[in-house]
Amino acid sequence: MSERQGTGAAADNSKTSGGKDESKTDVPEDFDIDMDAPETEKAAAIIQSQFRRFQKKKRDEKS
Repeated sequence: MSERQGTGAAADNSKTSGGKDESKTDVPEDFDIDMDAPETEKAAAIIQSQFRRFQKKKRDEKS
């Protein structure tokens, strides 16, 4: 079985002695996304629908 090797910051699992990852910052990156575009609204609706299904499945398994 082959194991996947990650690259870049996502594969860096090193932590500082304080347990915090210094490579991550609270500054949001700039995105060039047109929030009024119909494709964006469609994608958001699909993502929200899938997340609601996930929540429902999780809740149903819990009971």
